[in-house]
Amino acid sequence: MQTDEVLTLLQEVAADVITPRFRSLADGEVMEKNPGDLVTVADREAEVEITRRLREAYPDALIVGEEAVAADRAILEAAADADHWFTVDPVDGTRNFVHGSPDHAVMVAELRGPQVVRGWIWQPEHELAYVAERGAGAWRGDERLGSARRDAAAPRGRTSRRSLVGARLGDLPPLELTWVSCGIDYPKLAENACDYLLYGNAMPWDHAPGSLLVAEAGGVTTYPSGQVYDPTSVSGPLISAGDSQVSEHVRDAFAGSGAASQLQPTAKSS
Repeated sequence: MQTDEVLTLLQEVAADVITPRFRSLADGEVMEKNPGDLVTVADREAEVEITRRLREAYPDALIVGEEAVAADRAILEAAADADHWFTVDPVDGTRNFVHGSPDHAVMVAELRGPQVVRGWIWQPEHELAYVAERGAGAWRGDERLGSARRDAAAPRGRTSRRSLVGARLGDLPPLELTWVSCGIDYPKLAENACDYLLYGNAMPWDHAPGSLLVAEAGGVTTYPSGQVYDPTSVSGPLISAGDSQVSEHVRDAFAGSGAASQLQPTAKSS
């Protein structure tokens, strides 16, 4: 499928399955996969349809959907050896969606081994599309996202871990809360609404699309060690920064802080 065809697929599924239920979820249409980890009928139906259409186009590719993995962890484990695979996050920011916030997104990434080669983020309520292709740039609609000037000395950071909101990494400004959806957070980072993001978890459907968007806009997503993010691993923490200088400063500050002990894995990263 051409890049614009995959985006159209996400937009169509959102229009058919997700948007009609926004602020209209009925009793029984919101469930818990784990305590505090919500899923809705919109998540499940959207993933089924996106997966079906990707499989029609790419019958030999592995499809790693968030809800499918919740039912069968072996799907995620198979990604480590997959030559060609896709991640699907049908409603990223489900809690936002359930509570009527427009800050949610539909996300897909295409990978060749551990390398993300294409990524798509569609924000249906904001009507914003973000697309990235390795080596071909990051785009918001028809506008290319370029490198932004960052303050490496005092970078603005956001975290999805509420226990760290207000905390400082070394001499850096206090951490603020993200938009609690990777499909909103990564585009905001690429657009210079913050300088770095700090996550505890590293599920590929959450981070593969946005990490490529940020990379193509001049940033980098790494572990605190400096190793570049590997979507075949679910180990965190992750630091996504708007440029390499911010990344280095944040990683140095992180190493001297107590943040690592508060970033133990949870069911969801956002």
